[in-house]
Amino acid sequence: MPSPDIRAEFAAVPWESPAPNVRFKAITRNGVQLRLVEFSRGFVEHDWCSKKHIGYVLSGELVIELPEGPVHIREGEGLVLPGPSARHKALPVTETVTLFLVEDA
Repeated sequence: MPSPDIRAEFAAVPWESPAPNVRFKAITRNGVQLRLVEFSRGFVEHDWCSKKHIGYVLSGELVIELPEGPVHIREGEGLVLPGPSARHKALPVTETVTLFLVEDA
């Protein structure tokens, strides 16, 4: 019986760039999306995001803007944004910020 492919090989996935100063690699399996995201200084998120995100900052620092105020997330820290109740925007503080995110597909 062949073993299931449980690895997420980001090296084999091309970068996508949906907007200036942001790029990502995504792997989707079993209703879950894993994303490696890189924000560069100058990234502007024009609209509030209301998606659920669970993540970890691999390098750099960013600010998550919430309606209640900003929250700084630094390298080595995680984040949990529960979805519609936590509208948010990301703002890189360092030249680049790299995140690993787990999201609903």
